Order: sequence, then C-alpha cells, then structure tokens
Amino acid sequence: MTQWEYLTAPVLVHSTKAILDNFGSDGWELVQMVPGMNPENLVAYFKRPKQ
Repeated sequence: MTQWEYLTAPVLVHSTKAILDNFGSDGWELVQMVPGMNPENLVAYFKRPKQ
C-alpha cells in the first residue's frame, strides 16, 4: 500500500503557475487549492509518495 506525505503551502495568485511548477518538479501532486486569508493568496494542498 502506498504511504503518502502531505504539504500545505501558500500560493500567490500573481505567480500561481511558477509556484505550482516548482512543487511539481519536486514530485508534489496538487490535491486542492482554497482561498487564503486575503484575495492575493491561495492555500495549496499537495501529496507525494513517501520515500
């Protein structure tokens, strides 16, 4: 059975693609994005298989 590790990270709306690409290149898969505390921020939830 696959075991997962998780990460929660803030994402700025003006550079969303670059930030998500960086996490993706490190093996993180985006699970969900939700609004942050202000309109310029989102909160992203990621997962990847444990090493």
